[in-house]
Amino acid sequence: MCSSKSVLNRLSLKGKAALITGGASGIGRATALLFAREGASISIADIDQNNGRAVAQSICERGGRAVYIPCDVTKADHCEETIKQTVRQLGDLNILVNNAGIIRRASVTETEEEAWDRVMAVNVKSVFLLSKYAIPHMAEGGGGVVINIASGWGLAGGPRAAAYCASKGAVILLTKAMAIDHGKDNIRVNCVCPGDTDTALLHEEARQLGESIEPFRERAALRPLKRIGQPEEIAHAALYLASEASSFVTGTSLVVDGGGLAG
Repeated sequence: MCSSKSVLNRLSLKGKAALITGGASGIGRATALLFAREGASISIADIDQNNGRAVAQSICERGGRAVYIPCDVTKADHCEETIKQTVRQLGDLNILVNNAGIIRRASVTETEEEAWDRVMAVNVKSVFLLSKYAIPHMAEGGGGVVINIASGWGLAGGPRAAAYCASKGAVILLTKAMAIDHGKDNIRVNCVCPGDTDTALLHEEARQLGESIEPFRERAALRPLKRIGQPEEIAHAALYLASEASSFVTGTSLVVDGGGLAG
C-alpha cells in the first residue's frame, strides 16, 4: 500500500523546468503557481507583460524561480525564441504547458474569416509551434512532458462556438498524434479538457453573447457538481499529468468538468 508521502513524492516537480503559455492569468497563472510550489522552475510566456511579470515576481518572492518572456504564440519566431530563452535562463526544459487560448462565441454563419483564423492561430497553431521547438530539446535531454489545455467542447459540441469547438477538437487529436510520434523519445503528451471555469474567459463569453455574468455563471453551473470549476482545480489535473504519478499515461484527454459531459 502506498503511503501518502510516497504519493506526494511522485507529484513533486523538484528539479524540473516548465514553460507555461498564457501563464499571466487564469488557468495558466494557477498552474504556474502550483508547479512552482511543487519545486519546478517556471517560464511564463504571455503577451500580457504586466501580469506576466507579476506572476513571475510572486513566485520569486515565495522562494521559487521564475522568469517572464513576452511571446505572441501565433508567431514562429516568438515561439522559437521563447524556447531558447527558457532553456538559457532556466537551464533546461522538461515540461511544456500549451495553455494560451481565446474564445469566439458565434455560429459558422456568424463567424468572420478573420475571427476564425485568429482562434485557430491562438488555440491550435500555438500548440504546433511551441511543441515543434520544444520537443527536439526534450528528446535530446532524454524525455519530457507536453500538456495541452483543450476543452470539454473539443469532445462535445456547444452552441454558437463553432471556431472554438473546432480548435479544441483539433488540439485533442493533435495531442494523440504527438503522443504516438514522440513516445519513442520518452516524451509523454496529454491534454486537459476543462469545463466552465471561473476565469476572465468565462466573463468574455458572457460579454460576447450580450449576457450578464451572473445568469451566465448560473447556467454554466448546471452540471452534476452544481458549480463551475476553479483555475486551481484544473492546475492540479495538469500537475498530475506533469508528474511521475502519470508515468504510463500518454495520448489521453483528461476531462475536468464537474460531470458536465457525464450524461
